[in-house]
Amino acid sequence: MGLTDYATTLTTSAAALSSYKWLGLVTAVWVQAISGNNYTFANYSHALKSLMNLTQLQLNNLSVAKDVGKAFGLLAGLASDRFSTPVLLLIGSIEGLIGYGVQWLVVSGRISPLPYWQMCVFLCLGGNSTTWMNTSVLVTCIRNFRRNRGPVSGILKGFVGLSTAIFTDLCSAFFSDDPATFLLMLALVPFFVCLAAVFFLREIPPATTMAEEKEEGKYFSAFNVVAVVVAFLLLAYDFTPNPTRGLSLGFGITLLVLLASPLAVPVHKLVNGLRIAAAEADIERVQGAIDEPLLQESTADEKAVEVVEKDGEEVTRKPVIGEEHTIGEALRTADFWILFVSFLCGVGTGLAVMNNTGQIGLALGYVDVSIFVSLTSIFGFFGRIISGSVSEYFVKKSGTPRPLWNAASQILMAVGYILLAAALPGSLYVGSIVVGICYGVRLAVSVPTASELFGLKYYGLIYNILILNLPLGSFLFSGLLAGLLYDAEATPTPGGGNTCVGAHCYRMVFIVMAIACIVGFALDVLLAVRTKPVYAKIYASRKSKKSGGNSQ
Repeated sequence: MGLTDYATTLTTSAAALSSYKWLGLVTAVWVQAISGNNYTFANYSHALKSLMNLTQLQLNNLSVAKDVGKAFGLLAGLASDRFSTPVLLLIGSIEGLIGYGVQWLVVSGRISPLPYWQMCVFLCLGGNSTTWMNTSVLVTCIRNFRRNRGPVSGILKGFVGLSTAIFTDLCSAFFSDDPATFLLMLALVPFFVCLAAVFFLREIPPATTMAEEKEEGKYFSAFNVVAVVVAFLLLAYDFTPNPTRGLSLGFGITLLVLLASPLAVPVHKLVNGLRIAAAEADIERVQGAIDEPLLQESTADEKAVEVVEKDGEEVTRKPVIGEEHTIGEALRTADFWILFVSFLCGVGTGLAVMNNTGQIGLALGYVDVSIFVSLTSIFGFFGRIISGSVSEYFVKKSGTPRPLWNAASQILMAVGYILLAAALPGSLYVGSIVVGICYGVRLAVSVPTASELFGLKYYGLIYNILILNLPLGSFLFSGLLAGLLYDAEATPTPGGGNTCVGAHCYRMVFIVMAIACIVGFALDVLLAVRTKPVYAKIYASRKSKKSGGNSQ
């Protein structure tokens, strides 16, 4: 084989590998679009409460059990350093099939309600399933697209935000909001989608040049456009009064086609790569495409520790913020715990609203609360996808610390809770939108922030330690705060359980959560100040590389 033929073969292989990376991202998007089942509890909680004759505190503790499954995400984080992506996906899909499958058997009446503790176990199992899916997807994609961490995080977390509305509206379109059918979808759809992702989602060497990085940005824009169209389609359907059967079916089919449309990106990437390979067999291009080690482009330094000489003796230097950290080193930094507690203030209070949307709506006199579930989901998507891209833009443009965006979301979230506490006409609509946006920002911005401050080497476990805030926040704000205060205001009902109607049912809950968000705001501002040198270094490094590339 001649040198030119060899170059052509390598270029063609590189094009195929690159298109395979994008195909993996497409399947990752599908996994995220169905992995937000943990946020859909409000859609079937009323059925469980009625079947099992539960008080609001007991029902909220069921939702806490669901979120406690997130605590066992540490297992997924540990496994991410030892097992491949397909193994993680399989574990998550099987767990979800069992956890939500048993809940479907109960709600559909195929089996009698299980003892309370057993239902807690199966809700926990269903909640834990998403940690395996999210860990495998986030770790793999952020490593594959490490030069565009903000946009890839925003897209993936954005589709998680949309997943609640996707599930809710598809069930409404095809099955008329039946809780049993909804649970069957939660059990089966993620299982089959994860099976598809098993074949395509892999770690692929990331972009190594500024040109490749810019090309990635264009493709991310295509994903963003699809996601925004999906969001507006869901929003339009939610505000369509009494849609006909034909309109509902048309909506469902259109939605599925839109979710499949990102497949055009890897196809275009492959065709374009093959065209270039056929037109140019340039040996210099081949040399420039040689793969670098997986963690070569990490923002953090490759070495978790460095050996330095002090007083004639070699000592180990601890990594500073912005360098690779082991788990123990990260946990010993003040910055990690500032991020952890501020994250708790945002996602913990947001989860309390999501878990109690059904009861909040009923207390305020709304018969159908599904629209509030969808509003929180859809605007959570906008918060995630916009904050991911915007925060990335300002990091690259001026070195603006990402935690500042978290701070802005926290103060806006506090305003949302004050509106909900006021219970003015329409405040639940506005409050659902504001909480959704801010919850989305919190998730999308914290994901790349953690990787930039503590590195990618142990990112799977670091991410899952942060996600411990989901069960912790659910327990503190939903299980204890909302459950106890609601029961204190509620009136017992015959046969067990209780009910509360009026703005007073959740007013104190919202006031306490507004105060928590103000605390989170202060912590985020503190973290932004402490990490400003890290982002200044990222900005200077990118500017230097860009100048070097332009001078050649």
